[in-house]
Amino acid sequence: MSFFISDAWAQAAPQGEPNALMSFLPLILIFVVFYFLLIRPQTKRAKEHKTMVEALAKGDEVVTNGGLLGQITKVGDNFLVVEVAEGTEVKVQKQAVASLMPKGTIKGL
Repeated sequence: MSFFISDAWAQAAPQGEPNALMSFLPLILIFVVFYFLLIRPQTKRAKEHKTMVEALAKGDEVVTNGGLLGQITKVGDNFLVVEVAEGTEVKVQKQAVASLMPKGTIKGL
């Protein structure tokens, strides 16, 4: 009859519960890795972009997120007027500026 019903064997005595810190240690390590590889660099990049946007002034040459290269002609609270070609001006949000280019970049093209 042991063919249909398995034999019951004695189980080992319980050894106590594992330490709570040891069970959360992998989760804590994953959070630390995410902080140093993802969260911290992203906040640093956002802070640098914010300071760059606040320092924009008339005459600066910028590239927008859409890829437009131009020179700032007017600066407002939230918007900039960028001259992309002679006589062609585009109004863009300050946050849409991707990077600040060195002076003379436009003339070099």
